[in-house]
Amino acid sequence: MAVINRIAEYFDEMKGWRRHIHAHPELDMECHGTAAFVVERLREFGVDEIHEKIGVSGVVGIINGRGEGPTIGLRADMDALPMPEETGLEYASTVEGVMHACGHDGHTTMLLGAAKYLAETRNFSGRVALIFQPGEEGSGGGRYMVEDGLFEKFGISQIYGQHSLPNSPVGNIETCPGPLLAAADDFEIHITGSGGHAASPHETVDPVMIAVNMATNLQSIVTRNVDPIKTVVLSLTQIHSGTTHNVVPETAMLGGTVRTFDKEVKALVLERMTAIVEQTAAMMGGDARLEYNHGYPATINDAAETTFACDVAAEIVGEDRVVRDMPPTMGAEDFSYMLEQTRGSYFYIGNGDTAYLHQTTYDFDDEASPVGASVFARIVERAQPLAE
Repeated sequence: MAVINRIAEYFDEMKGWRRHIHAHPELDMECHGTAAFVVERLREFGVDEIHEKIGVSGVVGIINGRGEGPTIGLRADMDALPMPEETGLEYASTVEGVMHACGHDGHTTMLLGAAKYLAETRNFSGRVALIFQPGEEGSGGGRYMVEDGLFEKFGISQIYGQHSLPNSPVGNIETCPGPLLAAADDFEIHITGSGGHAASPHETVDPVMIAVNMATNLQSIVTRNVDPIKTVVLSLTQIHSGTTHNVVPETAMLGGTVRTFDKEVKALVLERMTAIVEQTAAMMGGDARLEYNHGYPATINDAAETTFACDVAAEIVGEDRVVRDMPPTMGAEDFSYMLEQTRGSYFYIGNGDTAYLHQTTYDFDDEASPVGASVFARIVERAQPLAE
């Protein structure tokens, strides 16, 4: 792999940064300690501007190039997960019940490595905005940063992000144009009937019967309402009702998720869910209320920027290690909020044969850090070259 030589020289330093962040994980939007560590590094590098507390604990660093031009954004997430660590590593989490199980420690490190190189060399025109974001794992920190004026304040014209990918060779780059990750919504359905003795069901309105009929009817949306060429997953993941064997309960609750790529499909699913919930309950003599929570939008890569990112990655890792047609997945990512604001691309970097994301034994492979930092840095240099 043709990792940028100067970035390769940072390897031990980058490994130290990553392991420090790994040992001190923070949750959700409250990434203040990680943000302070990032700010300290950016100051050491001589970054021109450092903006703190954008989107609660987000950080944006600005590096000016050596010529006039637009601003390109590079994004990394900083937050960890509320789960125990079982790696046994010497740099394992020091915070009980919190660990970096999704590689955000590595994502932050790769962006710091790119920042150090870009601040030192400045072989580009315009500016680069280094975006360190909290809250990807739940609250949607990307949305908070967007709403806090990220794009208006810094005039970002294109943006790129990357994510660790276990079970892909270390340093491989994988992505695809168009839909890459789904929109992820969740819902609860609250059903009210009329309880009574299980020996006299005719004197009750049974919410359990309403719930099981409703569950079946909801699946007809996927099989009979949505174009079979389109993609949708409607998963019922919870059903709660009753407390004992001989009582028909008064209420029941269904919960689950809806995952889509297409906004029109999402709207259709919500329309049909609303009708099925209300009408199934009414048909059986009860009442029901749908609470639908709109989560992260779909992550849609721009075709030209994705081709460009893959071409740049091929310079670093070789064409044979770039997967340009990765199958989309139904997971979700709040980088989508940023791609709704401007053109750009999101890609994965291989983490080797390791535990998968969100597992208690996962660890980011430090060997990937110089590769990811080199891809980030070269994207800037190729997208905004110095005038000859």
